Amino acid sequence: MIEAIKSDEIVHKLGGRFKLCALVQKRWVEILNGARPLVERRGRSDLEVVIDEVLQGKVSIDYEKTPAVTRPEEALGRTA
Repeated sequence: MIEAIKSDEIVHKLGGRFKLCALVQKRWVEILNGARPLVERRGRSDLEVVIDEVLQGKVSIDYEKTPAVTRPEEALGRTA
C-alpha cells in the first residue's frame, strides 16, 4: 500500500508531493487523535489506512477552508 504514494498518479491527483504529504500528515494526526477511518482497517497500520483513504478519494484538500498565505511583513502588521 505504501508503494502507492510513489506513483505519479496520486501526486498529480492532489497537485504535488508537498500537498500529498501535508494531506497525509493532517489525516494521520486526526486518526491518531481518535478519528474513525473512512475505509476498513483490515489489519493495516494507520498510515496505510490514510493512504487508502487518499487513493479512494475519501479525503482531500479543502481549498475553501485553507487560510490564505500572507507575506511575513503583513503577518507582523508592517507594510512595505
